[in-house]
This record gives sequence, structure tokens and C-alpha cells, in this order.
Amino acid sequence: MNAIEFAIQMELEGERYYLEQGEKAQHAGLKAAFDLLATEEREHANLLENYAAQASYELRQSRVAEQFGSVFESQQDLQIDFKATPEQIDAYKLALEKEKESINLYAKMGSEANSEEAKKLFAFLVEQETIHFNAFRELIEYLRKAEQWVESAEFGLREDY
Repeated sequence: MNAIEFAIQMELEGERYYLEQGEKAQHAGLKAAFDLLATEEREHANLLENYAAQASYELRQSRVAEQFGSVFESQQDLQIDFKATPEQIDAYKLALEKEKESINLYAKMGSEANSEEAKKLFAFLVEQETIHFNAFRELIEYLRKAEQWVESAEFGLREDY
């Protein structure tokens, strides 16, 4: 299996994983965000397949950041609706690791690419996977803060979130 075939497999596995997480999500906004992640992973696989077949493809920007942002717009509603279980947090950590693996793989493939087109494609994929990575990092941080909040909001200085 060459690097492109491996990357395609990795994207398809990501799609399956995010579809599973979307099914498990109890918050409608979070379910929509996972469904969007799955769609984007499928699009990345299609990009790589088209690149390998020397067919045309279009580089479309991720919509994940705005979707994840809208999940947390109404934090009060989210706090009532959404309580993460340890298994969910572990799943988000695993997704974070997988996104980091994708970033590293595409960065390596980009540095080894022989054409400007390939370098541009892999730089684009690094950018897209970084958006996914940041979304999960922020989600995990939000959940950690909710777990660690033990003092009265009346006292002390804390960062906004």
C-alpha cells in the first residue's frame, strides 16, 4: 500500500468514526458537527482518489470551525443538555490523536511531493485537518473546564470561556 492509498484509508476510517460518534451524540448540535466532520473526511478521501487518478478536484474550505462554534454559542443550553461521559471524552481524545496523525502524514507527504500541485494539495489537507484538530482540542478543553469548576463564581479571577 502506497502513501496515497494509506491516506485514503485513513480518511475513510475517520468518516466511519465520526459517523459513529454522531450516532452516540445526545446534543443535536454536536451530532450535526460530527456528521459534518464525517462528510469532510469523505471529501478528503475523494480529493486523494482524484489526485491519484489524475482527475480534477476542487479544494473547499472546512465548515467545521463554524459548526463547532455554533454548538457552544448558547453555553447555558449546552450545560443543561450536555454532560460528557468519560467514554465520550476518551473518544474525543482519540479523534484528536487521529487528526494529529493526519496532519503529520500530510505534512510529510507535502515535503516529499515532487510537484507544486501535490504540495498545494497536501498543504490544504494539513490546513483542513488542523481545523479539525483545533475543534476537538477546544471541545476537550470546554469539557475539562466544566469538570474542574469547583469554586464559587463570585470569587477569584478566571479566564473567560
